[in-house]
Amino acid sequence: MAKKIYVGNMSYNTSEEELRDLFAQYGTVLSASIIIDRETRRPKGFGFVEMEEDSAAEAAISQLDGKDLGGRNLRVNEAIAKPRPVRNNYRD
Repeated sequence: MAKKIYVGNMSYNTSEEELRDLFAQYGTVLSASIIIDRETRRPKGFGFVEMEEDSAAEAAISQLDGKDLGGRNLRVNEAIAKPRPVRNNYRD
């Protein structure tokens, strides 16, 4: 089963390709994305990686948390889904 990983404290110059390559050392990467600010169109300094195997994801988390990438120490841990607020399209 695929596991989603949060990657924080990234350099603003880190590319999605670099992120994918970093995690690919530990197993198959299904997706790698860096979150972009809507207004400024600049990276926010964090992203998500989805890995195919749980064991590969656990290895990547343990080996990459605290690792220097682009002059910053990465924060790497399992992503926890936050419940999204329910929005309705009705107006009173």
